[in-house]
Amino acid sequence: MGRVKQPLWINGEFVETTEYSKLLNPYDETLIAEVAVAERQHVIKAIDSASFAGEQFRSMSAHERAEILERVVELIKENKEECAQIIAKEAAKPIKAARGEVDRTIMTYKFAAQEARRIYGETIPMDAAPGGEGRMAYTVKEPLGVIAAITPFNFPMNLVAHKVGPAIAAGNTVVLKPATQTPLSAYKIAQFFHEAGLPKGALNVVTGRGGTVGDVLLEDDRVKMVTFTGSPEVGKQIREKAGLKRVTLELGSNSAVIVDENIELEEMVPRIVAGAFSFQGQVCISVQRVYVHESIFTAFVEQFLEKVKELRVGDPLDERTDISVMISKSERNRVLAWIESAINNGAKLALGGRSGANGLLQPTVLLDVSREEKISCEEAFAPVVHINQVASLDEAIGLVNHSKYGLQAGVFTKDVGRAFQAARELHVGGVMINDFPTFRVDHMPYGGVKLSGMGREGIKYALEEMTELKLISFKL
Repeated sequence: MGRVKQPLWINGEFVETTEYSKLLNPYDETLIAEVAVAERQHVIKAIDSASFAGEQFRSMSAHERAEILERVVELIKENKEECAQIIAKEAAKPIKAARGEVDRTIMTYKFAAQEARRIYGETIPMDAAPGGEGRMAYTVKEPLGVIAAITPFNFPMNLVAHKVGPAIAAGNTVVLKPATQTPLSAYKIAQFFHEAGLPKGALNVVTGRGGTVGDVLLEDDRVKMVTFTGSPEVGKQIREKAGLKRVTLELGSNSAVIVDENIELEEMVPRIVAGAFSFQGQVCISVQRVYVHESIFTAFVEQFLEKVKELRVGDPLDERTDISVMISKSERNRVLAWIESAINNGAKLALGGRSGANGLLQPTVLLDVSREEKISCEEAFAPVVHINQVASLDEAIGLVNHSKYGLQAGVFTKDVGRAFQAARELHVGGVMINDFPTFRVDHMPYGGVKLSGMGREGIKYALEEMTELKLISFKL
């Protein structure tokens, strides 16, 4: 990829700024690019462009919007390896996982293209109520207008797709602020949309300080919706400042797995290991807590540790690497402090718990962690998992629910009654029966409860959030 200077992308052209920040590879700290830092006037210009483009774009036919999205799919396919390399370098995501993210991004835009062609309204039987006789009515779904999309570092292409894809499918225009550490993925996607024929101004990318960019987006009444993925702290601030703007928030989690008694471990353990350590555990639905029935606890831990020891740690560009560095040293140090606190308060360190070469945090497994420890009750977002034994499903459900988060949970059981009990009683946005909570396909509804957020992603469901329902009634 080489060193580049990356300006902003506003109104279909690059816009230079007076300040640029250095983007470093998290693994070896080499300079990847110098990235434009937007000032207030740049964000206003981006909103101007999106607002002006919206008048043209909302009148574009559904099939034309779908065809643009389909062309983006083809462009990503043609440049798959380049996209994966960008992700691996700016996010330190192992190249195998980066390629997987590109494949998912392709699917996400495919779903968006399909949904663009089937934005349905419905007819309303007005005569179902007295006084409605002699009338017919129907509904249509119209785009909201300008949507502000704020995305995180951990899936820098696919989470952009989950916001930009449905927005474009519905006829909205977008001002996108990607994460500071992973801007190049977003700029690459903007390039693909430009090449695919998206009208200028329909997608704008502004990088810079969260406060500067975010404050303008929240203040401007032309922005009709904010869709954000990130921390609960920032999510709360957005919700408080958004006023009458529509808001969807995908926030934190500390996802849990329940392993019931009499479960065969051979197939299930490797899946939970993958769910805990993929991309260094920096996944919103990464497995962080595992509650195992006491009758199989010892066997589970033994097999789990064996599989974790097989993971290869190293350079994200190495084809063999499973785990690389966390996104920053400060994040690594935070988690090391949490691990130390848990150990000092009675938890057992079964594996890892220290930094290795290049500051990599070794895959870490803790046993018998108090539910009040940060490594249990907060979001670790790191290659750390803790395993506790429980005496019953009821106890496990209580422990899972004893959390301020509620995104997804996994339950492994052979008992259909217990499966339905867990599905009914777990207070989360998604329950994965006989699977880990890290499971997601890109068309399913996805979102959480409590501090895990509000609203749902998944193209069809995000599109519902990004449209307004209009009723048309005729008196015959």
